[in-house]
Amino acid sequence: MKIKFIIPRWPKNSFWDVISFKFPHLSTALLAAVTPAGHHVSIHDEGIAPLDFDQKCDLAAITAMTPLAPRGYEIAEEYRRRGVKVVMGGMHPTWLPQEAIEHCDAVVIGEADEIWEEVVRDAAKGELKRFYRQKARTDLARLPLPRRDLLDPRGYFFENTIQTTRGCPFDCEFCSVTAMYGGTYRTRPLEEVEKEIRSLRRAQAYIFFVDDNIVGNIRYARELFTMLSQYRLRWVSQGPITIAQDEELVRLMAQAGCHGMFIGFESLSAENLKLMGKKTNKVEFYESGIKRLHDYGIGVHASFVFGYDYDEPSVFEQFLSFAHRTKIDGAFLPVLTPFPGTRIYHRLKEERRILTEDWSRYDMATVVFRPKKMRVEQLQEGFWWVNKEFYSMRSMARRIFHPFALRRSLIIFGPMNLGHWPAVRKAKRHFYREGTLCWSSS
Repeated sequence: MKIKFIIPRWPKNSFWDVISFKFPHLSTALLAAVTPAGHHVSIHDEGIAPLDFDQKCDLAAITAMTPLAPRGYEIAEEYRRRGVKVVMGGMHPTWLPQEAIEHCDAVVIGEADEIWEEVVRDAAKGELKRFYRQKARTDLARLPLPRRDLLDPRGYFFENTIQTTRGCPFDCEFCSVTAMYGGTYRTRPLEEVEKEIRSLRRAQAYIFFVDDNIVGNIRYARELFTMLSQYRLRWVSQGPITIAQDEELVRLMAQAGCHGMFIGFESLSAENLKLMGKKTNKVEFYESGIKRLHDYGIGVHASFVFGYDYDEPSVFEQFLSFAHRTKIDGAFLPVLTPFPGTRIYHRLKEERRILTEDWSRYDMATVVFRPKKMRVEQLQEGFWWVNKEFYSMRSMARRIFHPFALRRSLIIFGPMNLGHWPAVRKAKRHFYREGTLCWSSS
């Protein structure tokens, strides 16, 4: 069979569809690697190039996050109209399999690494089941090398993405990772990670370790960083700010080649953090934690979520003041989005605060619920304003050309900052006319 893996594009009116730095879809490359021999496999990322339905395939495998699901359904229906069998998987079909099956022939619920071979066999025989689910969590020791040869490296900011752990030991109310992986945290054998590093075509290029929390198991993290220090690597990953409390661990990270961390601060409000279930985050430690990481040459790309129950309209200016004071290197600044499957979705649903279930609007840039301490319009306008201000040319220049970390900023955080500029310009054109916000909750 000809099997085509497809990643749908973002909604065309989304803030994020024009972001000019993109990451390869590692899970799709892994599924391509476990596809049984004898089948022709390709990967198409609609965020990189338009999809040509006239290119023949026998099985379309579509993965979809929530905001991409409506487009995924459109793709699925077009392939089915042409007589092609369609399988869907990923977070949104996992959370809403009964919805997804209305648009495709089969749904894979949860992880697919160890059941994909069965799906392909059934499809080849014309005996697809409606639903597939693994009996157990994926054993990371059995993961193959991903089919990076099927990805177009010219379309992605990081060519090299590697996973060393899966899941997160924490249980934040808004987090889709816990909803997907059930609160489990698994580590991959270090020899397998090392083998994958050695397989990279450009190992000296930057590596993005896509773990949701690379320090979820401190003992494993120390062993991982010790192994990485044997190679002359430059890498970034994700983890909590509490990592900075362990200076020896930070030193080991820096020696191993860490140039930056994506860190979920999420809020400057202790009340919000408690409500989120983000028990380890302490606002009073944020500034000293950032300074320690900077002292060791590790940049900080901060994540802050706007719209939690204790956020007031002043939260946006408070963030900008914090960002200027701490000299963070970049930021991801979404509107709180209650993805189906998360605890916050169910809470807001019970409180009758969900405004719409048009999934294309669950894009982390559109307000889809009723906030507690501000109007919907205030939260929406504040989102656009804070992104416009943080990613203004003056603000970006101040971060990128900071003399302390100029080389690191120019190579990593410079492109990531500038990559937001098309989205900020689009926001100004699409949502503002003559200085007035043009947005409706209808």
